[in-house]
Amino acid sequence: MFGLKTTELLLIFVVILLLFGATRLPQLGSSLGAAIRNFKKGFGGEDEPEPKKSSAGTLASASGTDLGTEPAKSTAPRND
Repeated sequence: MFGLKTTELLLIFVVILLLFGATRLPQLGSSLGAAIRNFKKGFGGEDEPEPKKSSAGTLASASGTDLGTEPAKSTAPRND
C-alpha cells in the first residue's frame, strides 16, 4: 500500500492522534463518511440501492399501462 511499512503507518496514526485528539477522531470519520456518501449521490451512484419492486409493478410502471385482470380490448375495426 503506497510502499508504506507497518511502522510508518503506526507513526502516521500516532501523529494524527496527537493532532486531532482521541475524542475528535470518531467525529472526523463520520463526517468523512457522510462527505463520501454525498459525493457519490451527487454523481448519481446511490450508496444504498432502492428496494426492488415486484416484476408486475415494474412492468406496469415501465409501460404506463395497468396490468389488471381484464383482457385487452381490440381497437381494430370488425368486418361483420
